[in-house]
Amino acid sequence: GLLGAEMQATIDAKKALAKAELRNEKLARLLGVQEIKNKTLQDSVKRMEEKASDLEAENRMLRQAVASIPSVKSPSSENHRAHDLQATPLNEKTTNGAIKPMIVDRNGDIHDDDNAELPASNDAEAEKQQQELLIKCISEDLGFSTGRPIAAYLIYRCLVHWRSFEEDRTTVFDRIIQKISAAIEARDSNEKLAYWLSNSCTLLLLLQRTLKTSGSAASARQRRRTSSLNSPKENQAPGHPERSVSDGRLVGALTDISQVEAKYPALAFKQQLTALLEKVYGVIRHDLKKELSSLLGLCIQAPRTFVVSPRGTGSQGTDMAQQASMAHWQSIIKILTNSLNVLKSNYVPPFLICKLFTQVFSFINVQLFNSLLLRRECCSFSNGEYVKAGLDELEHWCHWLTEEYAGSSWDELKHIRQAVTLLILEEKHSKSLKEITDDFCPALSMQQLYRISTMYCDDKFGTLGIPSDVVASMRAKMIGGSSSPSVQDDINSFLLDDDFSIPFSVDDIARLMVHVDIADMDLPPLIQEKNGSPFEA
Repeated sequence: GLLGAEMQATIDAKKALAKAELRNEKLARLLGVQEIKNKTLQDSVKRMEEKASDLEAENRMLRQAVASIPSVKSPSSENHRAHDLQATPLNEKTTNGAIKPMIVDRNGDIHDDDNAELPASNDAEAEKQQQELLIKCISEDLGFSTGRPIAAYLIYRCLVHWRSFEEDRTTVFDRIIQKISAAIEARDSNEKLAYWLSNSCTLLLLLQRTLKTSGSAASARQRRRTSSLNSPKENQAPGHPERSVSDGRLVGALTDISQVEAKYPALAFKQQLTALLEKVYGVIRHDLKKELSSLLGLCIQAPRTFVVSPRGTGSQGTDMAQQASMAHWQSIIKILTNSLNVLKSNYVPPFLICKLFTQVFSFINVQLFNSLLLRRECCSFSNGEYVKAGLDELEHWCHWLTEEYAGSSWDELKHIRQAVTLLILEEKHSKSLKEITDDFCPALSMQQLYRISTMYCDDKFGTLGIPSDVVASMRAKMIGGSSSPSVQDDINSFLLDDDFSIPFSVDDIARLMVHVDIADMDLPPLIQEKNGSPFEA
């Protein structure tokens, strides 16, 4: 009797030990997951602290600048401004209502196309005329010079030439922001949005490399080649020699530009431009998602005409039927390709295109995956084959796109890819939970696996699905690893959320964009030339 009791106690102890080891293993896995989450949160907190520190320094500068703004501009400042405004183009309306460019010499003489002399204007009128000409120029589509946006370059050159970054009071920044905002709000076409996305990004890069936001001394980081600026060669008559641009001009040359201590208007302009850049990026992303949404709803369930056939083995009729059933996926590819062409034709920086498509593919993943888990009729073998064929088309498109523009777009589809893998997995009845979680669906949570397993049906071959004991283990793990006050709420948390964040910062733009050399860029045609004078400040 004592021996039997001892043996039973030993068996009970071993069972208790096995349960304790299983619990410790589960806790170790949970601990590992929490450590990863903790590290991610720490990195996020660190980045937020750095951004907060930068913003605090910038806001401190803004407060100091506001406090130091004088109520009346001193005469010395007026004299300094008059000395800087050396050569100014004026505009005069012709009989047909068009604006006629005019040029002011260093000596104060105004010349039109007929070389008629007019009285010199005062500084306020000259500044107003300069701003009017700049606003008129950027109101048009100035295009690009060797892949660089002319409008951003022209705005920057004017602001540097006028010393606007060092002004305590100026209206030019507000007028530029209003003009860009009006163009974005109009939303005439994706071309226009991409055009301003490219220009605002380039202009923000130039501001980031020019403006100092702290009081510490900084060495000059921006150097420009000493070269004259040529007018667009396409506007020259054949055989006409290149003409130099007068120094009595709207803008001057950038031969040796150092960082400047920016005043309040310049810092506010940079913040407003950043907000505009984020807005136009968000509008383009929203429009692209909206265009794809209606098609994604049709891509989650296989049409009756869909027939799977390996490449090169199907008959002509089968191939035609498959192509017809894949029309929605082909439409998605066409939309993505058209968007890519619009962005590339407007020379949007590659890293921005990559960020955009990465978020769009994440949106595709969320839409398809959530639709799959919410509709029982979609969790079938044949439907898995249909979605798999569509995902193959997207994979081919990503390879064609190259890594420069695609980035991690294909990886963003991991949830729907692994869910489809589970749907079309052969011999599901012989797979263990460890094989499913480790080999086939490592990105899916236990709630998501449980949802797919309980809704799955083989409508093609009638084979068995996931074994009932594996499904029971999934539910047990969900309940055992639940951290929610309501277990049922945690069990139902299987849906994915879309990402609406802006995936880049001003620092990313300065770090990821290629250096912009603007010393040899072309001027727009409206900026007239005057023979015999170099283009200098």
